[in-house]
Amino acid sequence: MPKDYSRALRIADQIQRELADLLQHEVKDPRVGQITITGVEVARDYSHAKIFYTTLGGAEENILVEKGLDHANGFLRASLAHRIKLRIVPQLHFIYDESVERGMHLSKLIDEAVALETEVKPSNPSL
Repeated sequence: MPKDYSRALRIADQIQRELADLLQHEVKDPRVGQITITGVEVARDYSHAKIFYTTLGGAEENILVEKGLDHANGFLRASLAHRIKLRIVPQLHFIYDESVERGMHLSKLIDEAVALETEVKPSNPSL
């Protein structure tokens, strides 16, 4: 594993921790109150960072959250500059992470299929 790759991962982890703390304690915008940072990907040159997030409200609430994050972007980047000692503080790009929602949907489908199977299958104690 190249040295730069592990450094990028460490920086991504630190950005994720710091952003989660900033969003929870510093940002007063109610639109971004209930989000979870699910991951961060940092470009090789550290100039850009993709911030993946999810909300408790799901995709319906995402439009408001996205506007709130865009509004807080400058504050978050400036705060990161004070907390993380980097020559270049990356531009932040917030991306809604659909994987949690997709996982819940698949889980629901599996539960429904299992329930349907137990309803259709006659109970036969001899088996």
